[in-house]
Amino acid sequence: MTQTSNRLFDELSRLATDAAGAAQGLRREVETVVKSQIERLIQDMDVATREEVEVLREMVRAAREENERLAARIAALEAKHGENLPANPAS
Repeated sequence: MTQTSNRLFDELSRLATDAAGAAQGLRREVETVVKSQIERLIQDMDVATREEVEVLREMVRAAREENERLAARIAALEAKHGENLPANPAS
């Protein structure tokens, strides 16, 4: 009887191990399918990548700095030559 119950437990253990392996394989397959669907959805939404956002952020920063430099230069020129400018530049 001991040998029969050991064999039964061995078979049950093997069955449980196989079931756990199959469940893990199924989980990986589901994760892969869900991930690919989400990636496709994001691509269809035309969302900017992190790299694109970083490039745009740097471009905006450089443009803002250039605008500040130009504004300071204009203010300096106006201060220097302000007395020579006509009161109404449109005329």
